[in-house]
Amino acid sequence: MLLPSEIEAKSLIPAIRAILAKKLINEYKMKEEVVAKVIGVTQAAISNYIRGTRGDTELINKLSAIVEVMNKVDDIAQDLVANRIYTPRTMAKFVELCNFMRYSLIICDVHHKMEANIDEQVCELCKDSLIGSKF
Repeated sequence: MLLPSEIEAKSLIPAIRAILAKKLINEYKMKEEVVAKVIGVTQAAISNYIRGTRGDTELINKLSAIVEVMNKVDDIAQDLVANRIYTPRTMAKFVELCNFMRYSLIICDVHHKMEANIDEQVCELCKDSLIGSKF
């Protein structure tokens, strides 16, 4: 069974990177090499995100349709364009976005897609911990 952190690493974070890459290139006219540097991946990864050959396109489309996700992505993009790449403020926004995807249970939908045979009792316990784990 996958842990929430594994789901974030395997699906959610790559999807957010793809959304950010497209936004930075299409709206802010940044070059792929620059986007790769600010996002922390290779230029080839950015090229694949743009072409739609890397990342779960269904998940990318789903996240792109959620206003709260896109508002946070817009904030992060503005920070990256303003050269606030590795600041605590920008990092906090990434963490807030991951937390939102946990607390809103988006992560559960992704998990069910990755592992269809999840024990429902374990699933309910996990949901309770995700919703109630605001330290």
